[in-house]
Amino acid sequence: MFSNRFNRWTVAAIALMGTAIAAVPGAALAQTPDHPSDTAAQFPNRNDLKALTTSGSYLAARHASVERDAASAAAFYRSALRTDPKNNELLDRAFISSVADGDIDEAVKLAERILTIDKTNRVARLVVGVHDLKFKKYATAQTNINQSIRGPITDLVATLLSGWAAYGAGDAKGGVATIDKLAGPEWYPLFKDLHAGMILELSGKEKDAGTRFERAYKLDDSMLRVTEAYARWLSRNKDSAAATAVYQAFDKKLARHPLIVEGLRDTKAGKKMPPLADSAQAGAAEALYGIGATLTRRGGEDLALVYLQLSLYLQPTHPLALLSLADLYESVKRPQMAIKVYERVPATSPLKRNAQIQLAIDLDSADRTDEAIKILKGVTTDDAKDLEAIMALGNLERGRKKFGDCGATYSRGIDVLPAGNDKANSVWYYYRGICEERSKEWGKAEADMKKALELQPDQPHVLNYLGYSWIDQGVNLDEGMKMIKRAVEQRPDDGYIVDSLGWAYYRIGNYEEAVKNLERAIDLKPEDPTINDHLGDAYWRVGRTLEAKFQWAHARDLKPEPDELPKIEAKIANGMTEDSSNSSAAQAEKKKDDGKGG
Repeated sequence: MFSNRFNRWTVAAIALMGTAIAAVPGAALAQTPDHPSDTAAQFPNRNDLKALTTSGSYLAARHASVERDAASAAAFYRSALRTDPKNNELLDRAFISSVADGDIDEAVKLAERILTIDKTNRVARLVVGVHDLKFKKYATAQTNINQSIRGPITDLVATLLSGWAAYGAGDAKGGVATIDKLAGPEWYPLFKDLHAGMILELSGKEKDAGTRFERAYKLDDSMLRVTEAYARWLSRNKDSAAATAVYQAFDKKLARHPLIVEGLRDTKAGKKMPPLADSAQAGAAEALYGIGATLTRRGGEDLALVYLQLSLYLQPTHPLALLSLADLYESVKRPQMAIKVYERVPATSPLKRNAQIQLAIDLDSADRTDEAIKILKGVTTDDAKDLEAIMALGNLERGRKKFGDCGATYSRGIDVLPAGNDKANSVWYYYRGICEERSKEWGKAEADMKKALELQPDQPHVLNYLGYSWIDQGVNLDEGMKMIKRAVEQRPDDGYIVDSLGWAYYRIGNYEEAVKNLERAIDLKPEDPTINDHLGDAYWRVGRTLEAKFQWAHARDLKPEPDELPKIEAKIANGMTEDSSNSSAAQAEKKKDDGKGG
């Protein structure tokens, strides 16, 4: 209910954090604490750093920052700082890179140096304040945290942390009062009531805590941690049925979230569940996680990174903070970093299975496919009905052209699908059909494609795939062309589907229409080598031979599949022959393996 209003403040809040974050290009998103990148050969060692001049270290650090490699950036900036210790810019950049890397102990040392020069540096104050809170120096924690305030989001975070520091110092009443005094945007009350309630329940004021949790729940019953806090309180202070009802209501909005499944199991068994946080440090970690995770989903990755790393500094095994940090790395296309974070999720956490699935996906993207398959097979062995894990395994195998394997994997999923004709089940038959068609089992593939359309009649990718396959085989030509046209009507800007239409016209000998549609496909996907090759073939058929050779040359330069390159080069040299015509058709067939088009 507050998400859009919250989002409006995100950019402003990042700007108001001070100049430190802006000082690092790309905000130095990077590895997690003590987990260097898999590209270890590129990570600077001591000898590398000793050999560099100040300017060399600085330039290397800037490059690492642009690459979002904060571990390397921090090492290079610190190296430059050692040879130029009075350079305040280097000090600021080394500090922020250390925070981004999750090396908070090193960041604290740098922050203390910064504060001797600039007592108003708000990020430095926040980091030192969190360090103080971790080590139970509550008075100095409050002093530093209160001086980090500036802007709607930073005000909220600092106030919540100050409240938890007051609780840690034995002043729960003062902590709640601090939180209650904060005024601001209309999304503040949700966080204020949640954390005030958590402080009250830890200080033994269960009734007052319940009032706060109920109020927060009424503000937003779709927020996971609010739901958990309220249901846990109900399990201890009301009855398990009331707690179960709260969990069930959430499950209807987002089915089978692992933490909700665990909560339902415990409340149905009559268990009295503990509070979300059991200390000032855990409560502060929860506050940093909550805001950090929200910023991650709303484009505030740089500030989110700071909060999530500080959250994990206070509570290194916080599973939701770990998943949010990994998700952040994925959002900025750094799967190697996400891998390291997923590996840190505790084996005892209900979220470990989710982490394993995402870990496997990232391992595959890093070309560590064998490891990924092993992990997913382990997950599906533990639970043979885990459809998400089975789908992930099938998709991985299909993406790696293991068509026999992926067909069998999708079959395992289809065997345990819930009864009924849910249109969401269509994708299972579609993907299995692709694997079967690529395994030259057309009869099975055709049956699965038809089943997919029975469940979801106008699914454009299924229409495209089945329609093109028929035309390519010279059967059901009219119906196949109608299917592809229906797919194009729904996805007029999908270059792969438009390419299918153009290539379908080519296959039935209507070269003029083929040219028209393939030119449109090129406009949509100009960098696709197969579409460029198709257009070259169509140009050749209508006598536009110079343009044909230009398109083939362009296809060659766009790095086609290795086995297609010699065929394209032969057409550039000799034009179209019967053999090259057949090879183009074979190339079109191969392009269907991702389900994107003919």
